[in-house]
Amino acid sequence: MAGSSKKVIYAALAGNALIAVTKFAAAAITGSSAMFSEGIHSMVDTGNQVLLLHGMRRARRPPSSRFPFGHGKEIYFWSFAVAILIFAVGSGVSLYEGIIHTLRPKPIGNPLVNYIVLGLALIFEGLAWFFALAEFTKTKGKWGYIAAVHRGKDPTMFVVLFEDSAAMLGIIVAFAGVILVDKAGILIFDGIASIIIGFILGGTAIWLAYETKGLLIGESANEEVVNGIRDIILKFDGVNNINEVLTMHMGPDFILLNISIDFRDEIPASDLENIIAGIDMRIKKSFPTIKRVFVEAESRREQAKSG
Repeated sequence: MAGSSKKVIYAALAGNALIAVTKFAAAAITGSSAMFSEGIHSMVDTGNQVLLLHGMRRARRPPSSRFPFGHGKEIYFWSFAVAILIFAVGSGVSLYEGIIHTLRPKPIGNPLVNYIVLGLALIFEGLAWFFALAEFTKTKGKWGYIAAVHRGKDPTMFVVLFEDSAAMLGIIVAFAGVILVDKAGILIFDGIASIIIGFILGGTAIWLAYETKGLLIGESANEEVVNGIRDIILKFDGVNNINEVLTMHMGPDFILLNISIDFRDEIPASDLENIIAGIDMRIKKSFPTIKRVFVEAESRREQAKSG
């Protein structure tokens, strides 16, 4: 999964960097507010990909005495930072530019430049979006797209897909704004297009922040994994009851598991150790993303008191 994420991010990084330069050049030549907002959009997206790659690199650092469970949550932090960057810079600057050019509209010089740049940007962004969608489709499994975003534990996949989707919408809006100014002569539409792009970026940022917040705080494993853990434990002789199954994602491929089990009282200590070792081994074999397993042996009554 990490390899797929990296390919998607590198593809988006290369495309956005090139597109940002061409959009800013076109904005300088034509004076278009919508084109300038699109340039900001692509520049922010380029910075976002750099942050995601930085987060992936830091997340691979090994555990230490200060961070005994590793640094996997770094990718969640940097994904959340990407959402904040989109909102603060991308949406903020686009809205500001749009409001200024709506209050003081200016004619667009040489609109043909905008048409060419936006057409090329639509092609490049479309290719990046298709590549991101294809990779996301491979990883989502049987879930629908919305459900896969809610259940997914690797935010880098859907962050890039969200960005590319917002970029496609932004280009279409900028195209409409330039056409209306050029053909209808209504200068205010350039600023309005910039404002709409700002709202698109703001909405994207809020959704990304919402989806990554749970992972950053400490989201549990998916229900299928939790149910699978329960099924494995109940197959062992000597287990009376499962009091609690607590899971938390420490990274996309690292689940921390804590289990409270009510064992039969007559089990010798040596047999209990073997049962716990067997539970540990079976769970990790069935779910390779579960890296650490902690088992608490306590009766249901004791667990209820402590809870």
